[in-house]
Amino acid sequence: MTNNDASRLLAVVNCRQLVTLSGAARPRTGADMRELAIIENGALLVRDGRIERTGKYDEIKSLITPDYEIEDAGGGVVMPGFVDAHAHPVFAGTRVDEYEQRAGGATYQEIRAAGGGILSTVGRTRAASEDELLIAAKRYANWFLRGGTTTIEAKSGYGLTIEDELKMLRVIRRLNDETALRYVPTFLGAHDVPPEYENHAAAYVALIVDEMLPRVLAENLAEYADAFCEDKVFTVEQTRRVLLAARRHNLKLRLHADQLTLGGGACLAAELRATTADHLEHTDADGIEAMRRAGVQPVLLPASVYALGLSRYPAARRMIDAGLAVVLATDFNPGSSPVPSMPMVLSLASTQMKMTCAEAVTACTVNAAYSLNRGHLLGSLEAGKFADFVIHDCRDYREIAYFVGIESTHTVFVRGQCVFAATTTGGESHDRTLSHAT
Repeated sequence: MTNNDASRLLAVVNCRQLVTLSGAARPRTGADMRELAIIENGALLVRDGRIERTGKYDEIKSLITPDYEIEDAGGGVVMPGFVDAHAHPVFAGTRVDEYEQRAGGATYQEIRAAGGGILSTVGRTRAASEDELLIAAKRYANWFLRGGTTTIEAKSGYGLTIEDELKMLRVIRRLNDETALRYVPTFLGAHDVPPEYENHAAAYVALIVDEMLPRVLAENLAEYADAFCEDKVFTVEQTRRVLLAARRHNLKLRLHADQLTLGGGACLAAELRATTADHLEHTDADGIEAMRRAGVQPVLLPASVYALGLSRYPAARRMIDAGLAVVLATDFNPGSSPVPSMPMVLSLASTQMKMTCAEAVTACTVNAAYSLNRGHLLGSLEAGKFADFVIHDCRDYREIAYFVGIESTHTVFVRGQCVFAATTTGGESHDRTLSHAT
């Protein structure tokens, strides 16, 4: 984006629903998760890549001078870009073979024990160059954008050596510079125990603490650190050691917790006052209460439950009723959730976890932004925030989850610049008319 691009004035008009999510400057909890601050027949003004004003068109039209470029939303729904707060977007190859094995009845744990799972991606990612990883990740960046996502949290974790973890994090930094998608980098060296450290997890933890973390800090490659606290991966004590060391290096904390078993991950996240605890399929009432007291945000990943063919989803309703600021994310990765689509996650949240459509939208916009320390910049359409917004080809925001498998995204803007627009079937020209505009 050039300085000239950022300084142009933009007026978005003819918004049947302008879903602003304006409100208190904090993550939303309880009944507030259902308050989307929707403006019917709204308009949005953008200046210098940031939101200048929102309101009803009749109230704003007098402010729209000839200097403004006009974007006609065609009577569609305009809302903040999705913020995906848990993703693994840098990797080599796929795991379609394991997808087929699961269809034949193999479990995630069985596949991992046979040398598959995370470690199969580790081997391919180690063999790939930085440029090769970048090319693949740029393809996925386009998938996120066309689904209406404008910001993602991006984890390492498929290298598991010093140089390969740094390689992944450097790719994430390049993606921030070379794509329109915004990336928030997380160091996940404690994603699994690499094969060369089999039966020596403690030694690998020492490598993370003594050598990996100082290198990540020296190159300023991450904002967060994460670890997979799970039976047969990293124990609670090993996870604690990694995350305490990360905190000493001024990294904020996230945690894979209670995904496959009730292993104490949610309680550990609360003990460490981590920013988030993620997955939580097996978290019990004690874990929920511990997170509430500590102010930990739960990041729920229903697409991974779906993709693994499982049936135990996180207890979203109990978490919301307990006052937790719930977040939804895709967990995009090559194994357990090859799903970059936030609209699909919204549908799963409603059908499988009984979240209302409004709660789900809040969870993957403003709440997700706060979980990434960007609530003051992203996640709602309010004056002063980045103009990251999406025009959806629908008449009601609830259609985004209701019409499953359909891309409602028509046009995507990041800092006031169009970064994706729907095309005709042949992909030859931009289709600037929404299907229902007539």
